Amino acid sequence: MLDIQQHILTALQPWRDRPSFCVAFSGGMDSTVLLYALAQLAKQQRLPALRAIYIQHGLQEAAHAWPAHCQGVCDALQIPLIVLDVDVASSASVEQAARQARYAAFAEHLQKDEVLLMAQHQDDQAETLLFRLMRGTGVAGLRGIPFTRSLSRGHLVRPLLDLSQRQLLDYAQQQQLCWIEDPSNASDEFDRNYLRHQVIPLLASRWPKVQQSLQRTARHMHEAQQLLDELAAEDLQRAQLEPVLDWLNVPCLNMDSLRELSLVRQKNLLRYWLTPFTLLPDSAHWISWETLRDAQADAQPIWRLHNGALLRSKNRLYWLAECWLQTPPALNLMVHKAGRYALPDNGYLQVAGDVTAPLQVRYRQGAERFFIEGRGHRDLKRLLQELGLPAFVRSRLPVIFLAEQPVALANVPALSHPQLQDVHLTWHFAE
Repeated sequence: MLDIQQHILTALQPWRDRPSFCVAFSGGMDSTVLLYALAQLAKQQRLPALRAIYIQHGLQEAAHAWPAHCQGVCDALQIPLIVLDVDVASSASVEQAARQARYAAFAEHLQKDEVLLMAQHQDDQAETLLFRLMRGTGVAGLRGIPFTRSLSRGHLVRPLLDLSQRQLLDYAQQQQLCWIEDPSNASDEFDRNYLRHQVIPLLASRWPKVQQSLQRTARHMHEAQQLLDELAAEDLQRAQLEPVLDWLNVPCLNMDSLRELSLVRQKNLLRYWLTPFTLLPDSAHWISWETLRDAQADAQPIWRLHNGALLRSKNRLYWLAECWLQTPPALNLMVHKAGRYALPDNGYLQVAGDVTAPLQVRYRQGAERFFIEGRGHRDLKRLLQELGLPAFVRSRLPVIFLAEQPVALANVPALSHPQLQDVHLTWHFAE
């Protein structure tokens, strides 16, 4: 029989200098094996401090007794347990909603540099690949379940990923472990259960090593995605632009550089660039990228995505977080002295210097005219165009008035009236 404990110890070797291990403990067979094996290893090896987290989804009546079972197991092993209740959002996929709630709870409670250990195994990997294949996923999806990734302030590691459920069951029976059997696992109503009970056994009857083969596929796809990421990183280096102004730290790309690439490389670059900001669109929605790219030169097309949008302006492609897309409420703020002034839904205004007369702060309404020494009065709209400021910023910049006359624009000292040369007005937009 495979030495499960030695396998886990080898898999966790790079992580043994971390402050603590936290096991995602459901009480099922897989996580019970992981927790028990770690407890035994801790008696023989120097391991980080060990604790466990149980997530209570509240989706079925039988689950109410499970925290007590998990507490009993942890008490017997002398391992601290935290029980967390989560709310599962109503959605078409209960499985997906429960998973999102579970990972959000783990991320919130994971300590700095702590390693969260999860008990997914080779059979889970096979189910995941087949499930994603049926949904038409791409290379990134066919990488399957990763062995490790970052999570919040810590790391997520799956030390059982190369082991089969049969191997884990043999160990559990040999050690006479007790675990919870989730009744929902018997129902083929859920897609993964259908794959587990109906599809994979049929495949295995023809190809006995189907799980190992799918595991190899996941590794090949991981390597392929690494190559795609390396190509995207090179393309991004050529396309990425510095902000129009030092204080406008909004991610943007050069449209000319994007247009030099083939469509598939454009999409590959955008996926790579957008991953930290948003959920990527499915295949059917990528036509919106071509619409945005090919719009008239004087247009400012926008492509709405999750938590933000892509906007094209002056041959630049901007990623705008959702907060940039909201119109701030009307502003009528009086400034009598230096200090920091909050702007509702629009960051804050920092005023420095000697304010000798009351200043009024508003947003641009149109028809404002500034006095520019040596040029006379100039329309603010034209001045903003000369500065190259994108339209999404213009409506947010605080305009400063003195006796109903515009005398300064925050962050643009060149427009300050001679009377305000010693007053510094800085707008900060905190996302």
